[in-house]
Amino acid sequence: KGELRLQSLTFDDAGMYQCIAENTHGIIYANAELKIVASPPTFELNPMKKKILAAKGGRVIIECKPKAAPKPKFSWSKGTELLVNGSRIHIWDDGSLEIINITKLDEGRYTCFAENNRGKANSTGVLEMTEATRITLAPLNVDVTVGENATMQCIASHDPTLDLTFIWSLNGFVIDFEKEHEHYERNVMV
Repeated sequence: KGELRLQSLTFDDAGMYQCIAENTHGIIYANAELKIVASPPTFELNPMKKKILAAKGGRVIIECKPKAAPKPKFSWSKGTELLVNGSRIHIWDDGSLEIINITKLDEGRYTCFAENNRGKANSTGVLEMTEATRITLAPLNVDVTVGENATMQCIASHDPTLDLTFIWSLNGFVIDFEKEHEHYERNVMV
């Protein structure tokens, strides 16, 4: 294959590499630069969100994405309690923390710790629970004669601290009410 493999890289391996392919008809060259990267974890460019919202009874994934080389090991805490994988909590290989079946007890300060052989860093965010959004009146099937009008309703309950947006789609495609105002009409009931 003409493959070059380098193992247990050091900074001395950095530089310009050249591959030369040759046969009876001629010779060609290709160049590539190898950069060796090594840095302690840092959250400067990608800090954890300061406020994370999660719906009651739902699931949340809190991302932890520091810049680091080599890839860091991750751990999490809630307040002063170190978190471990369990039935509702899972720490993914990429550092993300997943919590399922959210309850009020899950609210609090979450800290992600990242550590590699160059150093360590952490970032913190606050998880807040909101009431889950629920459809309380779903659209019903409607039989209509061609040329008549059809009305469909959708009513939902939601956390009063959050805004609610209704999106209608037809066969999986979102309806653009501005472009199709001659065919579709949206009535918002307060």
